Amino acid sequence: MSTDLAPRHLQLRDFLFRRWKTNGVKVGDRIESQNEITHLCDFSLITVTKTLKDLEAEGIIRRQVGKGSYLLRAPWAAQHHRVGLFYNRDVVGGGIFDNSFYTKLVIAFERMVVSEGHEFILGSFTNDKMPEAIWDALDVIVLTSVTAETDLSFLDRSTSQISVIDETLVHDKVHSYRIDYGEAFRRMVAHYADRPRRYLYIDTVIPSIEQPMRRAAAEAAVNAVAGNSLAALRADQETGQVDAEAFEAALAEYRPDIVFGHSHDAWRPIVERHLAPGGKFYSYALDSDAPGFVVQARDWMNAVLPSIYASLENRRAKGAVHEFRAHFQP
Repeated sequence: MSTDLAPRHLQLRDFLFRRWKTNGVKVGDRIESQNEITHLCDFSLITVTKTLKDLEAEGIIRRQVGKGSYLLRAPWAAQHHRVGLFYNRDVVGGGIFDNSFYTKLVIAFERMVVSEGHEFILGSFTNDKMPEAIWDALDVIVLTSVTAETDLSFLDRSTSQISVIDETLVHDKVHSYRIDYGEAFRRMVAHYADRPRRYLYIDTVIPSIEQPMRRAAAEAAVNAVAGNSLAALRADQETGQVDAEAFEAALAEYRPDIVFGHSHDAWRPIVERHLAPGGKFYSYALDSDAPGFVVQARDWMNAVLPSIYASLENRRAKGAVHEFRAHFQP
């Protein structure tokens, strides 16, 4: 049944639960008085009175004349959490399991959530369409492939705990779990510090807050060694689409010693064909034994999920950016 068609006292009940959940109200905390609730919303005094009496009868709140009203029980809170991981179809157009990085991420994330007795839901969204009704029914939503083109207006409406993974999103309600590649880049450059090298960074065409941060870390690492040179090309690491002729011409002209950054099976052979003798291609990867900047998904999730659960316990704490270091595999 649609909330709009529900009786007014049930609509108010839903409004109050959403408000208390969003504000991180805990058992024992003071809640709004009857008069305060009447001024907060467009419900009549009769509806407010009935709703509060119902909640008191159910043991959810306690009202004491002269002392105020307090929360006794939080029906929306449970030891058993509903956790959803959602990807952006406008970025991962072919489906999340067509991408090996995201496939490994989903498997590790789901395995840990379920093994701890929680519910796991996998879903998707687009830059301008979000399943907000589903999100509000969950305790935690974890988003990946958020870009600069994603409509973020839902952030101020959502009642769920919001996190983004493999991305940075600065917002008071959001916890970001990004991978820090800075140290891995520096170790790569140190590995080849015997003489100046020509480095080529493969950047993404997908705009995000994370994109310039990685690019800046790459530039800082390479330029820290005198004599090194750095060029960059942009490509779509999700679809593999690239202007092959222009891509190949740039590679042939620069003839890099080291290529690093994003990769896709569609154009990786073009890159490798134009490496200088003895050259290497280092790309981002999860759970890989190949040369590159690698993160072990299980270790990453062991760091991410306890932090997500802790944020549920303290909904009033502001969002933050959390970093997990990748390591360099020569």
